[in-house]
Amino acid sequence: MKKALIVWGGWDGHQPAEVAEIFRGILERENFAVEVSDTLEAFADAEKLQALDLIIPIWTMGKISKQLVRNVSIAVQRGVGLAGCHGGMCDAFRDNVDWQFMTGGNWVAHPGNDGVEYTVNIRKGSSPLVEGIEDFTVKTEHYYLHVDPAVEVLATTRFPLVPGPHSLNKPVDMPVVWTKRWGAGRVFYCSLGHQANVVALPQVSELMRRGFLWCAEGKALAESDPASRQWVFPAYTGMGDSQ
Repeated sequence: MKKALIVWGGWDGHQPAEVAEIFRGILERENFAVEVSDTLEAFADAEKLQALDLIIPIWTMGKISKQLVRNVSIAVQRGVGLAGCHGGMCDAFRDNVDWQFMTGGNWVAHPGNDGVEYTVNIRKGSSPLVEGIEDFTVKTEHYYLHVDPAVEVLATTRFPLVPGPHSLNKPVDMPVVWTKRWGAGRVFYCSLGHQANVVALPQVSELMRRGFLWCAEGKALAESDPASRQWVFPAYTGMGDSQ
């Protein structure tokens, strides 16, 4: 049985407890053993983290120690999956660049605030993770992110839709869903999920389910490949340690 850890907390406006329960339900229906924690100290036991198949952070803003980020980073480098959504993963720990490097991006704005209606454009053929999912419309925060150019983009949305200082720039397609690698581990992110009702939308919950399963498969594949040892950098501490 695969093992997953959900860690929730931070800003209450994103309803992290409610989102954690939605994710717990998705995972338990897929026969995961799920632990849910409301403290970042859940990342303190490095050996325990490395025994997992999947880590799901739901923690908007807040602060985290460099050691806890390092523990997560090494677990993911060794094949443990990392998956999350919205601010719970890519607006967590704004002052920790190592976290941002690992997850693939960071929120910087949501022009128009909550209630912007926009289309999520699926990049058809980009990945089996989005196969059979059609473009869909949502009415929620329109996330503008600074994104790692190394990510594999699976869905996008068009900016600008509302007036602002950014609207004089040319139109851009902002990533909404992406994957990336961190050592031997798989990383999945979806920018949708301002509150639990958005996470519960059929398209969003299905994207998250597929992302969870994909990330959790990575560890077994890495362990079966002797070459995976070259993808682990346990001495890597990141640029954040010198800032």
